[in-house]
Amino acid sequence: QVQLVESGGGLVQAGGSLRLSCAASGRTFSSYVMGWFRRAPGKEREFVSAMTWSGSSRAYAHSVEGRFIISRDNAKNTVYLQMNNLNSEDTAVYYCAAAPSTSISGGYASNTDEYAYWGQGTQVTVSS
Repeated sequence: QVQLVESGGGLVQAGGSLRLSCAASGRTFSSYVMGWFRRAPGKEREFVSAMTWSGSSRAYAHSVEGRFIISRDNAKNTVYLQMNNLNSEDTAVYYCAAAPSTSISGGYASNTDEYAYWGQGTQVTVSS
């Protein structure tokens, strides 16, 4: 059974940092794209970042580019999202997801319909 378990959320002041983790289990993810999405109160779920499991390609939403970094640890089967210089607009529930693909080109990474597996989410709250 595939499981994606997020952790690392919490309350942080504006300008601070958090690192989210997504522990993946239940299958081999070497042919999967791993993504991070978020849903703020009253808003639709939106794309944040994604990467191929090989690490060869990464993508970021414009709103987080230059502040967030996606990475993975193959030995631990874990994907990370380092979030720096956080602001109140980053407040949301953050979800990890996995899509059966080895490419994130052509807007594939940002399409929620492409992702087959989702975690339960972790809350990030940024206070101003």
